[in-house]
Amino acid sequence: MFRISPERRQKLMCIEQPHRDKVLRALDVIEPEKYVCYRTCGPITIDGHLDEPSWQKAPWTRLFGHIEDPEGVPYLATRAKMLWDDKFFYVAAVLEDHDVWGTFTKRDSPICAADTDFEVFIDPDDDGLNYMEFEMNALNCVWDLLMDRSPWWGQGGNGDTGWDYQDVKSAVQVNGTLNAPWIEDKGWTVEIAFDFASMKPQCISVACPPKPGDQWRLNMSRVDQDRERTYGFDWTWSCVGVYSMHIPELYGYIQFSGRQVGSGEEPFIEK
Repeated sequence: MFRISPERRQKLMCIEQPHRDKVLRALDVIEPEKYVCYRTCGPITIDGHLDEPSWQKAPWTRLFGHIEDPEGVPYLATRAKMLWDDKFFYVAAVLEDHDVWGTFTKRDSPICAADTDFEVFIDPDDDGLNYMEFEMNALNCVWDLLMDRSPWWGQGGNGDTGWDYQDVKSAVQVNGTLNAPWIEDKGWTVEIAFDFASMKPQCISVACPPKPGDQWRLNMSRVDQDRERTYGFDWTWSCVGVYSMHIPELYGYIQFSGRQVGSGEEPFIEK
């Protein structure tokens, strides 16, 4: 099981109670998810259709679970795939949803505050600083920001909403009828290409684009809520153990493989 350094653990002591105990316990008892990310075997068009050979061959993650409870089982299924090439890191996800809806259409709107969404958090150099947050709704409206540090630290953290992935590409396909609550839907699919050029300044001690064998910290979240905002759920790829996506020390791990997807399997190496 992965462990953080004593110095990193000591920094987490700055988190205020009662959250501190939850975070420290999660570090001890929750095993982060791991995923081997293979190279594409051909071009990918970001259109929300996962019909290219690369996507067809890429392995699925496990089904997302509850953000805080490792035993919690969401009532809607979510799973994802990842790939990479020399310019982009690709993420795709399929979200089961019986009422696909969204309201925000302007980039950098606070999507998770009001809409259902899909989120990706990336900390390439695993230092808990300058990690990137990306959110999108079913209307393909995007909110991306750079967090200088977690807002849970004693000294606080700030999100720079003026920061953008400069060449990010994203698309949505709805299996149903968008914003028609009287019609039962099946869900929606998201497809994202994150450009490495925008990530490079945040990769202080790691290569960007990554080298085969490199491991980055990453987590994905799916926020589900109703139109009236009477309920809200957060389901994640890697369980955090506390109700916040802003604890990079509890993200999952992705290992970049030099193999083309479908050309064989590579084991995840615990370091």
